[in-house]
Amino acid sequence: MAHPPEPEARELLPRQRLPRSRREQPAPPRPRSWRGFVVRWTVILTVWTILLGGVGLLWFAWDLPRPEAALDAARRPSLTLQDQSGRIIANYGDVVGEPLRLTDMPPALPAAAVSVEDRRFYQHHGIDLIGVARAAWVNLRAGRLVQGGSTITQQVAKNLFLTNARTLRRKVQELLLTLWLERHFSKQEILEIWLNRVYLGSGAWGVDAAAKLYFGVSARKLTVWQSAMIAGLPRAPSRFNPRVDPDAAAARTREVLTAMAETGALSPLAAQLAASQIAVAGRQPGVAGWFADWVSERVQSALPEAADAVVITTLDGRVQAAAEARLAALLDGPGAAAGVSQGAVVVLDSASGAVRAMVGGRDYKTGPFNRAVTAQRQMGSVFKPFVWLTALEKGARPDDTVLDAPIRVGGWSPSNFEGRYRGEITIEEALAQSVNTAAVRLLLQSGGPRAVTDTARRLGLTGPLPKDDTIALGTGGSSLIEVTSAYASFFNGGRHVTAYGVESMKADGHSLPPPHVVPVQAVDPDTAAMMVRMLSAVVARGSGKAAAIRGHLVAGKTGTTQDYRDAWFVGALDGRIIGVWLGNDDNHPMHEITGGSLPARLFHDIAADIAG
Repeated sequence: MAHPPEPEARELLPRQRLPRSRREQPAPPRPRSWRGFVVRWTVILTVWTILLGGVGLLWFAWDLPRPEAALDAARRPSLTLQDQSGRIIANYGDVVGEPLRLTDMPPALPAAAVSVEDRRFYQHHGIDLIGVARAAWVNLRAGRLVQGGSTITQQVAKNLFLTNARTLRRKVQELLLTLWLERHFSKQEILEIWLNRVYLGSGAWGVDAAAKLYFGVSARKLTVWQSAMIAGLPRAPSRFNPRVDPDAAAARTREVLTAMAETGALSPLAAQLAASQIAVAGRQPGVAGWFADWVSERVQSALPEAADAVVITTLDGRVQAAAEARLAALLDGPGAAAGVSQGAVVVLDSASGAVRAMVGGRDYKTGPFNRAVTAQRQMGSVFKPFVWLTALEKGARPDDTVLDAPIRVGGWSPSNFEGRYRGEITIEEALAQSVNTAAVRLLLQSGGPRAVTDTARRLGLTGPLPKDDTIALGTGGSSLIEVTSAYASFFNGGRHVTAYGVESMKADGHSLPPPHVVPVQAVDPDTAAMMVRMLSAVVARGSGKAAAIRGHLVAGKTGTTQDYRDAWFVGALDGRIIGVWLGNDDNHPMHEITGGSLPARLFHDIAADIAG
């Protein structure tokens, strides 16, 4: 019986080869799952998207303003000028009214703002996709930009924190700030911020400043139509400004009232009633622009730096309106026919120098150059009263006589305007008839050019004056406001006054002393009275007859320069001095216009309006 080999021996036996079919085959490769591929790349792309989005967000947000600080952003200090009645005549800088809560405002004001600016304000979360689509459709149908898609929150983000740059970066920043505002403020607070900070034209920021500027009341007291008018301004503050274009402002107000009826903020009947009450003040001629510029330049040095200031000026709105209207009518009518293209008027109180009206030209909007203050024009015979005053101070009297006859001084031989001579006449009559030869003789008898120059300087004339005898005929130059101020000394008992335009002023609520120059005695009162007597004769029977007003004592002097290049009349009525100049900027001659013609007539018309 055979025995199996021992284990050790069994290991030494050669291994039997198995058939090929039974040999162990390698495992086939496992097919890749498409789901795994998608998941893996989704994760990769998500990670990269987050990383790139984070980097992009940092790039858009790295220079974002800090919203909490921007809510108290700096602004330009304001200067507000008011006339004697409290009406605002000019604003400089940024005018901000009292910050108001919604509960302080009439309900129509926030309702009008929401109705016309953002009807879905209380429904959206800062971005109104429905509103954007609706605005796009309306604009497409109209073929022009009729509606905007920005929400009130977006407007706060853009106007309060950002610039108006049309870039992707600014739009993304606007979106980020819009979301921040919606998260940190309630809808009521966002609307309050907008109403208190939105720009509403003429330098006014916020509804309270606009209400005081356009209607003279606090925003607390706005009527329904006034609220609608203010709510309609943000879209185009200049175009719908009631002080600039009353008709456009009224039309825009009716649009806002219609929108309020559509949203249910007003009933249709209430909207119609409010529309019927719209009463925008007519366009104010010039809005005292020359006067406002003159005053603002003079108060800057007296105001603290970076302070909000309110200045009560000396301007009388009624007198200003009369002066502007009368000058415009003359230049458009008889002035145009006579080759007169420009003019200027100054009205001031003789006792103090307070300027009640100032018109510096034909139209402030077409050119703010102030011919009443800046232009230095040859004075002609309006300068002669300074010659006569010098003669009186040297001992002459109105009833003394002076020779009116041909005269020769060196190589100069002055003649009278009308070419005739009267012989011996009184000094008073010589002034009344504006006799040239008498003026030269009085100059020579009173100390010559230097003495007359000293008199003129003492009364405030600072312009160029010749050092020869031609000064007697007014060949020197001066501004209308200086000549008008100098004439005040004749009518206030001899005190020299300096024209001023500030009655009182406050900076940051604190009163400041106005920059007045105290009148000083410059002429003996009796001598001044004699000057009034002689200047009254000019109007009563002399070259200024056209200035006379029945029932009133009018006194003044005419002035005409060579070749009719300048024509003046400066006179007094009831304690007010009215100075008038007519001419052309290019010094082109007028058509035989003398001081006793159109200027005296203009004086008469303005004085009659003032006298009532």
